[in-house]
Amino acid sequence: MRARDLMTTDVETADPDDDVSAVLTRLARADFNGFPVVEDDRVVGIVTQSDLVNLFQPSDRTLWIPVGFPPFLETLEYAIDLSWDSLDTELDLLKHAGDPVSTVMTDEVVTVGPDDDLERILDLLADDERDINRLPVVDEDDRLLGIVARQDVLRAVRDERRATRTDA
Repeated sequence: MRARDLMTTDVETADPDDDVSAVLTRLARADFNGFPVVEDDRVVGIVTQSDLVNLFQPSDRTLWIPVGFPPFLETLEYAIDLSWDSLDTELDLLKHAGDPVSTVMTDEVVTVGPDDDLERILDLLADDERDINRLPVVDEDDRLLGIVARQDVLRAVRDERRATRTDA
């Protein structure tokens, strides 16, 4: 199995200039927690819920708050760290809502090529140092071809095992 066999080609992406608020709203509706950030068809970063939530973490105390005031389009709930000494979190939310995603995205994206094998993909998804849930599949010019999520790999391994059992 290769990345091209596992990848989804219909990939939702973000633009580096998209507002944080718009991306948070899109993530609230998505079945996953991050988007590749693409500029001129090339992957330039990846943004996840945790990247966005980290904007609003001034201390080590956690509070679940609803986010649903302009410019957000719907109410979301996120765990944020809240310093009880500085209750200016709502101002931070508003202050960062219009920031471009490029200010919070991870720009050192771990990617795979379409011909990378299952072994390489498994090594990356199971890496102890990085919490990778999805791997953008790119060509030699970093153009986005698709994405391989952990779920895609699990389904493929499951299906292969089932097929092997029925053949035996």
